[in-house]
Amino acid sequence: MLGRIAARGKLSILIYHQVLAEADPMRPSEPTAEVFDWQMALLARHFTPLSLDDALDGLKNGTLPANAVCVTFDDGYLNNLTVAQPILEKYRIPATVYVATAFSRGVNMWNDRVIHLFAEAQRDALNLGGEWVSLGGWPQRRQLAEHWLRQLKYLPVEQRLEQVRALYTDNTLAEQPPLMMTPEQVRTLSDKGIVIGAHTVNHPILKVLPAAQQQQEIQQSKTELEDWTGKEVRHFAYPNGVEGKDLDGDTMRHVQEAGFSTAVVTNWGTSDADTSPFALRRFTPWDRSAARFHLRLLRNQVFS
Repeated sequence: MLGRIAARGKLSILIYHQVLAEADPMRPSEPTAEVFDWQMALLARHFTPLSLDDALDGLKNGTLPANAVCVTFDDGYLNNLTVAQPILEKYRIPATVYVATAFSRGVNMWNDRVIHLFAEAQRDALNLGGEWVSLGGWPQRRQLAEHWLRQLKYLPVEQRLEQVRALYTDNTLAEQPPLMMTPEQVRTLSDKGIVIGAHTVNHPILKVLPAAQQQQEIQQSKTELEDWTGKEVRHFAYPNGVEGKDLDGDTMRHVQEAGFSTAVVTNWGTSDADTSPFALRRFTPWDRSAARFHLRLLRNQVFS
């Protein structure tokens, strides 16, 4: 195993979405419980896992320990509670889960609903926008799903959802079981020591919304989560999260004015004392071997 390199003054924040009980051919980048277990074991042995609150204090006060790392999850998947949390507890690793609150009421996120269209192995064709498209192996299905995700991502929320509904209607496809935590399960996760952060209500691209809608998405998610958990919600994650493309300075200001202490983006790199707490960088080394995972983490801390 690689040795421990002491990188000081830099914070790595890892971004996850799901931790799967078993591998899913439509989501090959999502770690299974087995992979996540050795990743967390590696963090516990070679790095200094921190809560976001402790990391923020360290950045402010110049006391950030060497090889500091935070673990975060986006969206609010049920397997964050059922699969990831026991592993985090096993290695005593703090984590933050950012929840998009609209999807805690039984309807899955639009992107998962799109992926589900292509996931039925017995289905050999789909009606996609009025054109019947043959389905082959998993690589082709993933490619088609990614095409539709890109096509729909930047549409207004209602237009995006209407197109997803049309795809389901055109293909007489039933909805998959709920993938997201209910409000009660969010509360359970919070009670187990995982910090709950906000991720808007409907997971829109905030930059394209008028200011009033941005403010509503940001504030409502905070209010709902505080009601569900009985705790102050201090941390926010921008949907999609690419600074300049999905959010801008106005969006950051809305988040700050809503009373959050931090916000995370998906631009890769580390954060240091000069980084705005409302633009903390995140990344994930998707490598499936421990040595490469470790090396990429070290490279991120030393060279970014």
